[in-house]
Amino acid sequence: MKSNLFISALFALTISLASCNSSNAKPQKKVETEKPDSAATTKIQVALLLDTSNSMDGLIDQAKSRLWNIVNTLTTLKYDGKTPDIEISLYEYGNDGLSEKSNYIRQVTALSQDLDLISEKLFALRTNGGSEYCGAVIQDATKELKWSSENNSMKLIYIAENEGFNQGKINYKEAISDALKNDIYVNTIFCGNKTEGINIFWKDGADRGKGKYFNIDSDRAVQYIATPYDDEIAKCDEKINKTYINYGSKGLEKKRNQAVQDQNAKRVSASNYTDRAVSKSKAVYKNESWDLVDKVKNDANAIAKIQKEELPAELKDKSTAEIQAIVTEKKKERETIQKEISVLAKKRQQYIDTEAKKTKTQDDLGNTINSSIMAFAKVKGYTVEK
Repeated sequence: MKSNLFISALFALTISLASCNSSNAKPQKKVETEKPDSAATTKIQVALLLDTSNSMDGLIDQAKSRLWNIVNTLTTLKYDGKTPDIEISLYEYGNDGLSEKSNYIRQVTALSQDLDLISEKLFALRTNGGSEYCGAVIQDATKELKWSSENNSMKLIYIAENEGFNQGKINYKEAISDALKNDIYVNTIFCGNKTEGINIFWKDGADRGKGKYFNIDSDRAVQYIATPYDDEIAKCDEKINKTYINYGSKGLEKKRNQAVQDQNAKRVSASNYTDRAVSKSKAVYKNESWDLVDKVKNDANAIAKIQKEELPAELKDKSTAEIQAIVTEKKKERETIQKEISVLAKKRQQYIDTEAKKTKTQDDLGNTINSSIMAFAKVKGYTVEK
Protein backbone atom coordinates (compact mmCIF):
# COMPACT_ATOMS: atom_id res chain seq x y z
CA MET A 1 0.00 0.00 0.00
CA LYS A 2 2.79 2.41 1.01
CA SER A 3 4.56 1.47 -2.17
CA ASN A 4 1.49 2.36 -4.23
CA LEU A 5 1.13 5.69 -2.41
CA PHE A 6 4.79 6.47 -3.04
CA ILE A 7 4.44 5.73 -6.74
CA SER A 8 1.30 7.86 -6.97
CA ALA A 9 3.03 10.77 -5.20
CA LEU A 10 6.07 10.46 -7.46
CA PHE A 11 3.85 10.48 -10.57
CA ALA A 12 2.00 13.56 -9.32
CA LEU A 13 5.30 15.33 -8.62
CA THR A 14 6.57 14.50 -12.10
CA ILE A 15 3.43 15.96 -13.71
CA SER A 16 3.71 19.07 -11.54
CA LEU A 17 7.37 19.63 -12.43
CA ALA A 18 6.65 19.12 -16.11
CA SER A 19 3.87 21.70 -15.87
CA CYS A 20 6.19 24.18 -14.13
CA ASN A 21 8.95 23.64 -16.66
CA SER A 22 6.46 24.14 -19.45
CA SER A 23 5.18 27.42 -18.01
CA ASN A 24 8.71 28.73 -17.31
CA ALA A 25 10.15 27.67 -20.63
CA LYS A 26 11.03 30.41 -23.10
CA PRO A 27 8.17 30.84 -25.54
CA GLN A 28 8.91 29.81 -29.10
CA LYS A 29 9.57 32.68 -31.41
CA LYS A 30 6.77 33.27 -33.81
CA VAL A 31 7.81 32.85 -37.40
CA GLU A 32 6.66 36.05 -39.02
CA THR A 33 6.80 36.84 -42.70
CA GLU A 34 8.97 39.86 -43.11
CA LYS A 35 6.92 42.77 -44.35
CA PRO A 36 8.37 43.88 -47.64
CA ASP A 37 9.59 47.42 -48.07
CA SER A 38 6.66 49.16 -49.75
CA ALA A 39 8.94 51.20 -51.98
CA ALA A 40 10.82 48.10 -53.09
CA THR A 41 7.64 46.35 -54.21
CA THR A 42 5.82 49.41 -55.57
CA LYS A 43 5.15 49.37 -59.30
CA ILE A 44 4.06 51.82 -61.94
CA GLN A 45 2.05 49.81 -64.45
CA VAL A 46 0.88 51.30 -67.72
CA ALA A 47 -1.28 49.50 -70.29
CA LEU A 48 -1.43 51.15 -73.72
CA LEU A 49 -4.50 50.14 -75.71
CA LEU A 50 -3.92 51.33 -79.27
CA ASP A 51 -6.35 51.27 -82.17
CA THR A 52 -4.59 49.74 -85.19
CA SER A 53 -7.37 50.25 -87.72
CA ASN A 54 -6.55 51.88 -91.07
CA SER A 55 -6.89 55.48 -89.91
CA MET A 56 -4.50 55.15 -86.98
CA ASP A 57 -1.06 55.18 -88.63
CA GLY A 58 -0.43 58.60 -87.10
CA LEU A 59 -1.30 57.35 -83.63
CA ILE A 60 1.14 54.45 -83.89
CA ASP A 61 3.83 56.81 -85.18
CA GLN A 62 3.30 59.06 -82.18
CA ALA A 63 3.55 56.08 -79.85
CA LYS A 64 6.87 55.10 -81.45
CA SER A 65 8.06 58.68 -81.20
CA ARG A 66 7.18 59.06 -77.53
CA LEU A 67 7.85 55.66 -75.93
CA TRP A 68 11.24 56.58 -74.47
CA ASN A 69 10.11 60.04 -73.50
CA ILE A 70 7.26 58.44 -71.50
CA VAL A 71 9.73 56.00 -69.91
CA ASN A 72 11.96 58.91 -68.89
CA THR A 73 9.00 60.68 -67.30
CA LEU A 74 8.21 57.53 -65.32
CA THR A 75 11.82 57.28 -64.10
CA THR A 76 11.59 60.70 -62.44
CA LEU A 77 9.00 59.35 -60.00
CA LYS A 78 10.11 58.11 -56.60
CA TYR A 79 8.30 56.48 -53.70
CA ASP A 80 10.00 56.69 -50.30
CA GLY A 81 13.04 57.92 -52.20
CA LYS A 82 13.24 54.81 -54.39
CA THR A 83 12.44 54.19 -58.04
CA PRO A 84 9.46 51.85 -58.42
CA ASP A 85 9.53 49.03 -60.95
CA ILE A 86 8.08 50.11 -64.28
CA GLU A 87 5.96 47.71 -66.31
CA ILE A 88 4.35 48.45 -69.66
CA SER A 89 1.81 46.42 -71.62
CA LEU A 90 0.61 46.81 -75.20
CA TYR A 91 -2.74 45.88 -76.70
CA GLU A 92 -3.90 46.46 -80.24
CA TYR A 93 -7.54 46.45 -81.23
CA GLY A 94 -9.82 47.36 -84.14
CA ASN A 95 -7.66 45.51 -86.66
CA ASP A 96 -9.30 43.30 -89.31
CA GLY A 97 -6.28 41.04 -89.25
CA LEU A 98 -7.24 39.92 -85.75
CA SER A 99 -9.82 37.30 -84.83
CA GLU A 100 -13.49 38.30 -84.77
CA LYS A 101 -13.95 35.87 -81.85
CA SER A 102 -11.47 37.95 -79.84
CA ASN A 103 -13.38 41.15 -80.69
CA TYR A 104 -10.46 42.11 -82.97
CA ILE A 105 -8.20 42.45 -79.92
CA ARG A 106 -4.67 41.16 -79.32
CA GLN A 107 -2.45 41.36 -76.27
CA VAL A 108 0.83 42.34 -77.86
CA THR A 109 2.81 42.13 -74.62
CA ALA A 110 1.87 41.42 -71.03
CA LEU A 111 3.03 43.88 -68.36
CA SER A 112 6.80 43.74 -68.73
CA GLN A 113 9.96 45.43 -67.51
CA ASP A 114 11.71 44.42 -70.76
CA LEU A 115 11.68 47.84 -72.43
CA ASP A 116 13.46 46.63 -75.57
CA LEU A 117 10.69 44.05 -76.02
CA ILE A 118 8.04 46.77 -75.73
CA SER A 119 9.88 48.82 -78.36
CA GLU A 120 10.27 45.81 -80.65
CA LYS A 121 6.56 44.95 -80.52
CA LEU A 122 5.47 48.55 -80.89
CA PHE A 123 7.54 49.04 -84.05
CA ALA A 124 6.11 45.82 -85.46
CA LEU A 125 2.48 47.03 -85.29
CA ARG A 126 0.69 47.46 -88.60
CA THR A 127 -2.70 49.06 -89.24
CA ASN A 128 -5.58 47.31 -90.99
CA GLY A 129 -9.18 48.68 -90.91
CA GLY A 130 -11.67 47.14 -88.52
CA SER A 131 -14.19 47.49 -85.71
CA GLU A 132 -13.08 49.21 -82.50
CA TYR A 133 -14.60 47.92 -79.25
CA CYS A 134 -13.36 50.01 -76.33
CA GLY A 135 -15.33 48.20 -73.64
CA ALA A 136 -14.00 44.83 -74.78
CA VAL A 137 -10.31 45.83 -74.83
CA ILE A 138 -10.57 47.53 -71.42
CA GLN A 139 -12.17 44.38 -70.05
CA ASP A 140 -9.40 42.19 -71.51
CA ALA A 141 -6.63 44.39 -70.10
CA THR A 142 -8.27 44.42 -66.67
CA LYS A 143 -8.75 40.66 -66.50
CA GLU A 144 -5.70 39.33 -68.36
CA LEU A 145 -2.86 41.44 -67.01
CA LYS A 146 -1.11 40.72 -63.71
CA TRP A 147 -1.84 43.94 -61.87
CA SER A 148 -0.04 44.74 -58.62
CA SER A 149 -1.87 44.30 -55.33
CA GLU A 150 0.40 46.82 -53.60
CA ASN A 151 -1.63 49.83 -52.40
CA ASN A 152 1.11 52.27 -53.37
CA SER A 153 1.38 51.01 -56.94
CA MET A 154 0.08 53.20 -59.74
CA LYS A 155 -2.03 51.31 -62.29
CA LEU A 156 -3.08 53.14 -65.44
CA ILE A 157 -4.85 52.29 -68.67
CA TYR A 158 -4.57 54.58 -71.70
CA ILE A 159 -6.91 53.89 -74.61
CA ALA A 160 -6.73 55.80 -77.89
CA GLU A 161 -8.71 55.84 -81.15
CA ASN A 162 -11.16 57.95 -83.21
CA GLU A 163 -14.53 56.15 -83.19
CA GLY A 164 -17.44 55.92 -80.73
CA PHE A 165 -16.46 54.79 -77.26
CA ASN A 166 -19.64 52.75 -76.81
CA GLN A 167 -19.25 50.31 -79.71
CA GLY A 168 -19.31 46.54 -79.29
CA LYS A 169 -21.17 44.03 -77.12
CA ILE A 170 -19.17 44.73 -73.95
CA ASN A 171 -20.59 47.71 -72.06
CA TYR A 172 -17.75 50.17 -71.45
CA LYS A 173 -19.38 51.32 -68.20
CA GLU A 174 -19.21 47.82 -66.73
CA ALA A 175 -15.67 47.25 -68.01
CA ILE A 176 -14.47 50.49 -66.43
CA SER A 177 -16.29 49.69 -63.18
CA ASP A 178 -14.39 46.39 -63.01
CA ALA A 179 -11.11 48.22 -63.61
CA LEU A 180 -11.80 50.64 -60.76
CA LYS A 181 -12.52 47.76 -58.40
CA ASN A 182 -8.87 46.81 -58.97
CA ASP A 183 -7.69 50.40 -58.45
CA ILE A 184 -6.93 50.73 -62.18
CA TYR A 185 -7.58 54.21 -63.57
CA VAL A 186 -8.80 54.54 -67.16
CA ASN A 187 -7.61 57.47 -69.30
CA THR A 188 -9.08 58.17 -72.73
CA ILE A 189 -7.39 59.82 -75.72
CA PHE A 190 -9.69 60.73 -78.60
CA CYS A 191 -7.94 61.22 -81.90
CA GLY A 192 -10.01 64.11 -83.20
CA ASN A 193 -12.05 67.14 -82.21
CA LYS A 194 -12.51 67.62 -78.46
CA THR A 195 -16.25 68.26 -78.64
CA GLU A 196 -16.79 65.27 -80.92
CA GLY A 197 -14.98 63.05 -78.46
CA ILE A 198 -17.21 64.28 -75.66
CA ASN A 199 -20.32 63.62 -77.74
CA ILE A 200 -19.34 60.00 -78.43
CA PHE A 201 -18.61 59.21 -74.76
CA TRP A 202 -14.82 59.46 -74.57
CA LYS A 203 -14.98 61.96 -71.74
CA ASP A 204 -17.64 59.88 -70.01
CA GLY A 205 -15.26 56.93 -70.14
CA ALA A 206 -12.50 58.93 -68.48
CA ASP A 207 -14.86 60.39 -65.88
CA ARG A 208 -16.13 56.94 -64.95
CA GLY A 209 -12.57 55.62 -64.84
CA LYS A 210 -11.40 58.50 -62.59
CA GLY A 211 -8.90 59.26 -65.32
CA LYS A 212 -8.20 62.11 -67.74
CA TYR A 213 -9.83 62.84 -71.08
CA PHE A 214 -7.63 64.15 -73.87
CA ASN A 215 -7.98 64.82 -77.54
CA ILE A 216 -5.07 64.89 -79.97
CA ASP A 217 -4.40 65.32 -83.68
CA SER A 218 -2.99 61.87 -84.33
CA ASP A 219 -1.97 62.80 -87.88
CA ARG A 220 0.33 65.55 -86.71
CA ALA A 221 4.02 64.73 -86.60
CA VAL A 222 5.64 64.94 -83.18
CA GLN A 223 7.64 68.12 -82.70
CA TYR A 224 11.03 67.84 -81.03
CA ILE A 225 13.38 70.35 -79.49
CA ALA A 226 16.97 69.64 -80.50
CA THR A 227 19.57 70.49 -77.84
CA PRO A 228 23.34 71.06 -77.72
CA TYR A 229 23.64 67.89 -75.61
CA ASP A 230 22.09 65.37 -78.00
CA ASP A 231 25.30 64.44 -79.83
CA GLU A 232 27.25 63.95 -76.60
CA ILE A 233 24.55 61.67 -75.21
CA ALA A 234 24.50 59.68 -78.47
CA LYS A 235 28.26 59.10 -78.19
CA CYS A 236 27.78 57.87 -74.62
CA ASP A 237 25.12 55.45 -75.85
CA GLU A 238 27.56 53.92 -78.33
CA LYS A 239 30.02 53.38 -75.48
CA ILE A 240 27.47 51.95 -73.05
CA ASN A 241 26.44 49.27 -75.56
CA LYS A 242 29.96 47.86 -75.37
CA THR A 243 29.52 47.12 -71.66
CA TYR A 244 26.86 44.45 -72.23
CA ILE A 245 27.92 40.79 -71.99
CA ASN A 246 25.31 38.41 -73.33
CA TYR A 247 24.74 34.96 -71.81
CA GLY A 248 22.15 32.20 -72.07
CA SER A 249 20.32 30.68 -75.02
CA LYS A 250 18.72 33.99 -76.02
CA GLY A 251 21.51 36.31 -74.90
CA LEU A 252 22.98 37.02 -78.32
CA GLU A 253 19.52 37.50 -79.84
CA LYS A 254 18.60 39.97 -77.10
CA LYS A 255 21.85 41.88 -77.49
CA ARG A 256 21.23 42.20 -81.22
CA ASN A 257 17.69 43.35 -80.52
CA GLN A 258 19.09 46.11 -78.31
CA ALA A 259 20.99 47.42 -81.34
CA VAL A 260 17.88 47.06 -83.54
CA GLN A 261 15.84 49.17 -81.11
CA ASP A 262 18.60 51.79 -81.12
CA GLN A 263 18.19 51.98 -84.89
CA ASN A 264 14.39 52.08 -84.65
CA ALA A 265 14.61 55.06 -82.31
CA LYS A 266 17.19 56.73 -84.51
CA ARG A 267 15.03 56.37 -87.63
CA VAL A 268 12.21 58.24 -85.89
CA SER A 269 14.44 61.19 -85.01
CA ALA A 270 17.73 62.12 -83.38
CA SER A 271 15.79 63.41 -80.35
CA ASN A 272 13.94 60.13 -79.97
CA TYR A 273 17.24 58.26 -80.08
CA THR A 274 18.57 60.59 -77.39
CA ASP A 275 15.50 59.88 -75.25
CA ARG A 276 16.24 56.17 -75.58
CA ALA A 277 19.88 56.69 -74.61
CA VAL A 278 18.75 58.55 -71.50
CA SER A 279 16.41 55.66 -70.63
CA LYS A 280 19.34 53.22 -70.91
CA SER A 281 21.20 55.18 -68.25
CA LYS A 282 18.37 54.64 -65.74
CA ALA A 283 17.91 51.87 -63.16
CA VAL A 284 14.66 50.77 -64.82
CA TYR A 285 16.51 49.71 -67.97
CA LYS A 286 17.70 46.34 -66.74
CA ASN A 287 18.44 43.17 -68.64
CA GLU A 288 19.43 40.52 -66.11
CA SER A 289 17.77 37.83 -68.25
CA TRP A 290 20.54 38.15 -70.87
CA ASP A 291 23.22 40.59 -69.67
CA LEU A 292 25.84 39.21 -67.28
CA VAL A 293 26.59 42.60 -65.73
CA ASP A 294 22.98 43.14 -64.69
CA LYS A 295 22.69 39.49 -63.64
CA VAL A 296 25.59 39.74 -61.21
CA LYS A 297 24.04 42.82 -59.61
CA ASN A 298 21.18 40.64 -58.37
CA ASP A 299 23.15 37.43 -57.82
CA ALA A 300 26.79 37.67 -56.76
CA ASN A 301 27.27 33.94 -57.47
CA ALA A 302 25.71 34.06 -60.93
CA ILE A 303 28.97 33.47 -62.81
CA ALA A 304 29.70 30.23 -60.99
CA LYS A 305 26.21 28.94 -61.83
CA ILE A 306 26.36 29.63 -65.55
CA GLN A 307 27.41 26.81 -67.85
CA LYS A 308 30.31 27.38 -70.24
CA GLU A 309 28.07 26.83 -73.26
CA GLU A 310 25.86 29.72 -72.08
CA LEU A 311 28.76 32.17 -72.31
CA PRO A 312 29.82 34.14 -75.41
CA ALA A 313 32.76 32.71 -77.37
CA GLU A 314 35.29 35.19 -75.96
CA LEU A 315 34.59 34.01 -72.38
CA LYS A 316 34.30 30.24 -72.82
CA ASP A 317 38.01 29.61 -72.15
CA LYS A 318 38.16 31.98 -69.16
CA SER A 319 38.22 30.92 -65.52
CA THR A 320 35.48 32.03 -63.13
CA ALA A 321 37.89 34.51 -61.57
CA GLU A 322 38.81 35.96 -64.97
CA ILE A 323 35.18 36.32 -65.98
CA GLN A 324 34.41 37.98 -62.66
CA ALA A 325 37.19 40.51 -63.25
CA ILE A 326 35.86 41.30 -66.74
CA VAL A 327 32.29 41.72 -65.47
CA THR A 328 33.46 43.98 -62.64
CA GLU A 329 35.37 46.15 -65.09
CA LYS A 330 32.37 46.43 -67.43
CA LYS A 331 30.15 47.30 -64.47
CA LYS A 332 32.43 50.17 -63.44
CA GLU A 333 32.66 51.35 -67.02
CA ARG A 334 28.87 51.33 -67.43
CA GLU A 335 28.26 53.18 -64.18
CA THR A 336 30.72 55.89 -65.25
CA ILE A 337 28.94 56.32 -68.60
CA GLN A 338 25.51 56.31 -66.93
CA LYS A 339 26.60 59.11 -64.59
CA GLU A 340 27.90 61.08 -67.56
CA ILE A 341 24.57 60.65 -69.39
CA SER A 342 22.67 61.62 -66.24
CA VAL A 343 24.52 64.93 -65.98
CA LEU A 344 23.99 65.66 -69.68
CA ALA A 345 20.33 64.60 -69.50
CA LYS A 346 19.59 67.12 -66.75
CA LYS A 347 21.13 69.91 -68.79
CA ARG A 348 19.23 68.71 -71.84
CA GLN A 349 15.89 68.70 -70.01
CA GLN A 350 16.49 72.17 -68.62
CA TYR A 351 17.17 73.38 -72.16
CA ILE A 352 13.98 71.69 -73.46
CA ASP A 353 11.87 73.13 -70.62
CA THR A 354 13.17 76.65 -71.33
CA GLU A 355 12.52 76.39 -75.07
CA ALA A 356 9.10 74.81 -74.56
CA LYS A 357 7.92 77.86 -72.60
CA LYS A 358 8.47 80.00 -75.69
CA THR A 359 5.94 78.05 -77.73
CA LYS A 360 2.60 76.35 -77.09
CA THR A 361 3.08 72.79 -75.91
CA GLN A 362 1.94 70.30 -78.51
CA ASP A 363 -0.80 67.91 -77.41
CA ASP A 364 0.49 64.62 -78.79
CA LEU A 365 0.13 61.12 -77.35
CA GLY A 366 3.30 61.40 -75.28
CA ASN A 367 2.53 64.79 -73.75
CA THR A 368 -0.97 63.75 -72.75
CA ILE A 369 0.27 60.59 -71.08
CA ASN A 370 3.15 62.37 -69.36
CA SER A 371 0.95 65.13 -67.95
CA SER A 372 -1.61 62.69 -66.56
CA ILE A 373 1.10 60.45 -65.07
CA MET A 374 2.41 63.43 -63.13
CA ALA A 375 -1.09 64.27 -61.87
CA PHE A 376 -1.73 60.71 -60.70
CA ALA A 377 1.71 60.51 -59.08
CA LYS A 378 0.96 63.54 -56.93
CA VAL A 379 -2.29 61.97 -55.71
CA LYS A 380 -0.55 58.65 -54.93
CA GLY A 381 2.19 60.33 -52.87
CA TYR A 382 5.07 60.03 -55.32
CA THR A 383 7.77 62.67 -55.59
CA VAL A 384 9.51 63.92 -58.73
CA GLU A 385 13.28 63.97 -59.02
CA LYS A 386 14.50 65.28 -62.36
